[in-house]
Amino acid sequence: MPHFQRISLVHYHELGLKGHNRSTFERHLMRNLSSLLEDAPVEKVTRISGRVLVMYQASADASEIAEAADLIARVPGVARVSCGFVCDRELDQMYAAADAALSEAGAFDTWKVVARRNHTDFEIDSMEMNQLVGAYLCERYPDKKVKMKHPDVEVHVEVVQGHSYVYAQSIPGVGGLPVGTAGKVVCLMSSGIDSPVAAWRMARRGATCIGVHFSGRPQTASTSEYLVDDIAHVLERFGGIARVYVVPFGDYQRDIAGMVPPALRIIIYRRLMMRIAERIARREGAKALVTGESLGQVASQTLDNLAATNAAVDMQIFRPLIGSDKLEIIADAQKLGTFEISSNPAPDCCTLFMPRSPETHAKIADVEAAEEALPWQEWVEEIMENLELHEYRCPSSYRVRDAARAAEQAQFSPKAVGGDAALPEGTVLLG
Repeated sequence: MPHFQRISLVHYHELGLKGHNRSTFERHLMRNLSSLLEDAPVEKVTRISGRVLVMYQASADASEIAEAADLIARVPGVARVSCGFVCDRELDQMYAAADAALSEAGAFDTWKVVARRNHTDFEIDSMEMNQLVGAYLCERYPDKKVKMKHPDVEVHVEVVQGHSYVYAQSIPGVGGLPVGTAGKVVCLMSSGIDSPVAAWRMARRGATCIGVHFSGRPQTASTSEYLVDDIAHVLERFGGIARVYVVPFGDYQRDIAGMVPPALRIIIYRRLMMRIAERIARREGAKALVTGESLGQVASQTLDNLAATNAAVDMQIFRPLIGSDKLEIIADAQKLGTFEISSNPAPDCCTLFMPRSPETHAKIADVEAAEEALPWQEWVEEIMENLELHEYRCPSSYRVRDAARAAEQAQFSPKAVGGDAALPEGTVLLG
């Protein structure tokens, strides 16, 4: 059997609806894939006929390609990834490639061929390709049955831009939009189950996520910080988080607990958290805050208490899980790969100094009156000076960072002295 170059064809659905902006979204997806696959045996990432083509090095083995394909499927913007081969537009090669693709498709009883030609300069039309490749495979697999509706395996043969692309194995992707196409958001992240899922949902909608973790340190152990770091490493596999700011919050909670009515402690904790997150968002150029709150799940997540929390800031607050129940959130956490991490016990800053009977229907006027004695502006400034920053791999964040560095360097170039500084061609500014 001839040796063919292995490829993955990356399919997308939502990007195809973007009209004149489609190419911008495609370029974001290609850049994200190129960056995330930098350690994989990839030769080239390019576009062909409404898909992204990933071409592997000749030395790549099956396990490396399978690992790369699994990663591609987890990248936001990818609806499906198909693994196969590229060959010349010659029938003998197409037959052999189809045979190789079907042999690697796993166990099956029924199959069919789906052929398509992109240009009429190839003399054999799609219907005839179906017949010819199908006849060849019938001889190769006489014990298998051809089934036109819902077969176990579909063998795709596509003649596109001077080559033939043949595949039979496909992996479902997560869909959505490429990270970096929807600006930045700041996500309040605990080590629990909910907030990582909220960040993941925002990343799937194209947002670059910046995490903020409020630790109970020094009043509690720093266990939650290690768990959030583990969660961030899961998210960074597909470029889902750029960095996490850690806020040692325990002393401020202690002071709040001694100065406000017990029933309002949780609300006032969260209002201070929102103020800090908003300041971080302004610094980052983010345009929204994100939480993992679900309506009615705990005392702080009633409609009245959510309104009291919202009133602390001017920035819009997104709650991707607001209508989800716990079982749905757990299912998403298991799919994401953070559930086991989040299931580890850790001191939580929100339960520190928890009152016996927290208020479930707080009135904003009562909350603001209780805050009057608090030096919260001083606290916010103090916290902002002592933030702890952890960086993660996020391709869209790389572009922002690299563009900022290029702009800074340009200030000292001879061209900049003349007042005409410019970023390098191709630099993309996001956020």
